[in-house]
Amino acid sequence: MATISSYATASGRRYRVRYRKPDHTQTDRRGFKTKREAELFAASLEVSIARGEFVDATAARVTVGALGPAWLNSKARLKPSSVEPLRLAWRLYVAPQWGDRSVASIRHSEVQAWVADLGVGAAKTTHTKPGPRGASTVIRTYGVLAAILDIAVKDRRIATNPARGVELPRKVKKAHPYLTHDQVELLASSANDRGTLVRFLAYTGLRWGEATALRVRDLDTLRRRANVRENAVRVRGRIIVGTPKSHEARSVPYPAFLSESLAQLCEGKRFDQLVFGDGVNHLVTPSTRDGWYMYAKKRARAIQPSFPNLTLHDLRHTAASLAVSAGANVKVVQKMLGHASAAMTLDTYADLFDDDLDAVSEALDQARAKSIVGKMWANGTAPETIVTPLPLKDKQVEPSNAVPPLGLEPRLKRF
Repeated sequence: MATISSYATASGRRYRVRYRKPDHTQTDRRGFKTKREAELFAASLEVSIARGEFVDATAARVTVGALGPAWLNSKARLKPSSVEPLRLAWRLYVAPQWGDRSVASIRHSEVQAWVADLGVGAAKTTHTKPGPRGASTVIRTYGVLAAILDIAVKDRRIATNPARGVELPRKVKKAHPYLTHDQVELLASSANDRGTLVRFLAYTGLRWGEATALRVRDLDTLRRRANVRENAVRVRGRIIVGTPKSHEARSVPYPAFLSESLAQLCEGKRFDQLVFGDGVNHLVTPSTRDGWYMYAKKRARAIQPSFPNLTLHDLRHTAASLAVSAGANVKVVQKMLGHASAAMTLDTYADLFDDDLDAVSEALDQARAKSIVGKMWANGTAPETIVTPLPLKDKQVEPSNAVPPLGLEPRLKRF
């Protein structure tokens, strides 16, 4: 129970409320001008404690900067490639703006203005180039702040999260570039000694890290399968090897024409050595300025000016396109690409299944026609005549007992 007592000040009598917090420590709040105000505060305090909604005013003074590192450390279970973008967002955008602010002082309108500024304003740090950020960067950065404030709510430092309900920029889905078989071969030929790797990526759909982490023992040459067990990702300048993105191993087929070139890459290597590269060191992603892949695209574009500008990861989209055009259904494509669900595959590559919609439309039309006509014949109500309009003519002789309907009179044919 809270107790109320009065005390004298230079401005007059004031009232103090003494109470125990849920952790049984005693504290007080003073400065109430009337006893009624103190009683209302004490009553609301007891209700909030009983409902588990008590917020400690002292704990609410903690800053975002004090909570941020602990939240980042809690993400250590994630893959390094997933944690690094969160660390960058914290260091470059969240900490400079909110690090010194107490969680209780943050207002919803401030967060909304900050999100809007991230999308259109110049960078506030010297670590990044000026200019607007993409929607993905803005959403990720906002997510870091909102998640930290979620922890403050769960710790009963604040009653509600002022970051929730903020209007975020919409991510615009870009059209996937798809290569034809001829274009894949043109790009592979232009890549010289990396040609087998280009063909492998374009026909299996493996991610770069999955392909470059393949070992000789992972290739089943009899079944022509690549068993994806590892993923090599470059983080902070060094290669970190872990499980695939989905955390699950999978078996991916590769076409027969790749068998010989893959066998040549494995020749002289031990079972535990890497297929691509020297067998010991993982291949690093080529530079976007002067790497071998950029020059391969330039050579391909010199031969075919309309050759699309695509990244190495876009070869994964090409693999999906070629598989669908070869007759693969969505479940096969899902397993090949390592998606978590068929719904994810459909969301990503819905444009590849447009022909299936046409097939459904035709199938429904044919099914209805068979059903309706069959029932009409069974009931003896099948049509005996087909009405065919006559073509219009400049001069036409009409039967004397017919009324010409403006040149569109029907002619009857018996079955």
